[in-house]
This record gives sequence, C-alpha cells and structure tokens, in this order.
Amino acid sequence: MRAPAELVSLVFRNPGAIQRFSLGDWDRLVRQARQADLLARLYGRLQQDGLNATIPAVARWHFEVATALAESQKVEIRRELKQLRELLKGIDVPLVVLTGTAYVAADLLAASGRLIDDIDLLVPQERIDEVGSALELADWHAVDLPEYDQRYYRRWRHDAPSLQHLRRATVINVHHAILPDTARFRPDAAWLRSRATEVPGFPGVAVLSTEDRILHVATLLLHDDGLLHGLRTLSDLDLLLRQAATESDFWSQLLARAEKMDLSRTLFYALRYALHFFGTPVPDEVRDHLASAAPSMATLKLMDGIYTRMLAPNHHSCMDALTPLARHAAYVRTHWLRRPPRLLIPHLFHKAFISPYRREPKPA
Repeated sequence: MRAPAELVSLVFRNPGAIQRFSLGDWDRLVRQARQADLLARLYGRLQQDGLNATIPAVARWHFEVATALAESQKVEIRRELKQLRELLKGIDVPLVVLTGTAYVAADLLAASGRLIDDIDLLVPQERIDEVGSALELADWHAVDLPEYDQRYYRRWRHDAPSLQHLRRATVINVHHAILPDTARFRPDAAWLRSRATEVPGFPGVAVLSTEDRILHVATLLLHDDGLLHGLRTLSDLDLLLRQAATESDFWSQLLARAEKMDLSRTLFYALRYALHFFGTPVPDEVRDHLASAAPSMATLKLMDGIYTRMLAPNHHSCMDALTPLARHAAYVRTHWLRRPPRLLIPHLFHKAFISPYRREPKPA
C-alpha cells in the first residue's frame, strides 16, 4: 500500500512522534487536521497521552478553539434533539439518529472531538413527507436546490432535501434508508430500525445497534458520493470498533450482520483502511474470515491506490500527481454502485455538462 503522505494519521498511530516535530511540521499538521475536521479529536488524543504540553503555543490555540467548538456543538445537538422529539411527538414516528448526532446522543467514544455538520434522522419511508411537513411548520425550510436536483431527490434519493432552521441555521437530513433504492447493495432499512435502541435520557430517540452503526459508517466510506471528510469518517469507524471490541461476541456478530446485509466486501475494505490509517486492532480470524469477500489482487491494488489518496485530508501537502484522478475514480465508483447505467450516464452527463452552466431564475 502507498504510505500516507499526511501527518494526521501518523500522530493518531504514534502520538510520541510530535516530540520530533519542527514548527513547519506543526503548521502542516494543523492545516491538514483542520481540513479533515480532526483538530479537536487529535488534541484529545494528545491529552490522553499527556503530550498536550508538548504542543507549541503558536499551534496549541488552534487545537483549543476546535475543542471548544466541538464541546459547544454537543450542547447544541442535545438541545436540538429534545426539541425535535417534542416537535415530532404528535405524529408518533420512530426517530432514529445517525452518525455524529448518534455518537453525541449515546455518549459514545466516537463523540470525542467530533465536529457535526448536520443532524441525520432515519424514519420510515412512508412517514418521510409527514416528518418533513412537521419540520417546515416549525421553521425548518428546504435548502435551495436547482430544479434538476429537486426532481432527483424526489425520485431517486434515499433522503429528502436538507432542511435548515430559519433562526438557528441548524441543518437536518431526513433519511428513509442508508442507500438509495437504485443501489446494488441496499440493506433493508426496516432491519436497521428493528434493532435500534432508545437512548437513555432521550425518550423516543434511538440509535442503531452497535453492528449496524459500524456497517453504516463503512457504507458511508465506500458508497457515499459526497464524502468530504473521509479521514474523519474513518476515525469514527476506528473509535466505534475499539469501543465495540470490548463487548463479548462483537466480531462474530458483526461478521454475521455484514453477510446478512450483503456488506461483507464493504466491511473488508473499511477494516483494511482503518488498519492502514489508524492501526485499528482487527483480530486475525476476522481478517481471515473476510478474505473470502476480498476482490482480485488487481482490483485490490487499484482500490488501495484510490482510497489511500481519497481518504487523506483534502490538503495540497497530502496530494500527489494521481490524487485528482483517484478522487474522480472514487466519485464515479460510488455513483456506479448507487444507480444502474440507465440512470447513471444521464445523471453524470447532466452534472458535468449542464448543471455547471445553468443559471436558475431568480425569484420575482
């Protein structure tokens, strides 16, 4: 595998390496970690090892500001969840929260230093319009989208257009599945909701089961077409796995669940790149079991070339001549997995040659 050109995962794997850093290294680390949204989490890792005093003052304030922002976001997320539950109580809809919101609600290890872009909800498909209407009545309004994208969401997506609160500017994404209806691998959302568990302290708010939460993150890594913070998502996976590994029979349950949901190869890749970037401890027997789901050596070499570049921070110091091609290849691959050619080709043509040059009419 190609060695990572960035410093962020290096420090997560070996925090003591910072003791040999020059000011130039610190400058590069801060810039890369900011691009990856991992400044606060990295600071927590250094504090955990008693190395925060080693950080030069000129760099430390960047970490401290990011940490303060992450902590304030946790408070806001908890407040928003209580308001949402109260708001949606009247329509009695099962409310499952995903990703960063779930980590904060359930007080998981992955909530450590986690910056949160939006609130992700999972609701039954037949209730998604009802939930959207209730939110709009409470000052949540759809983010402006071009007409083509609005039609695309309504017909093919697995979520509704994002909603933003008029006063608080908080963004909500309401999903009815974790992958589109047109995807080649589409876990049944009812399976996910059936095993979701209510969060203590948040009546009516639930999170996915341990195994499903990890498989969802793996799916985001390998199937999401808008992954801007790949290393952060991989760091989430690393922390989720480390925490879950303390539970009895976790690994066997994870493997069984991945097979049932047809996500064994996705899990194979996710564990491979978590080990590569973060040194995530994965038992040998788990890796041996997933070897049957691995692709051919040629495909694996190609995927490594793509995703070791794709998952690095989006910063020029982490890039080489092949990085733009790798990011483009990952974009095309995820689209290929999410929709058949009859939908994919017209969609990519529109996004590449029509959308960039079409100006939407301004409201009168």
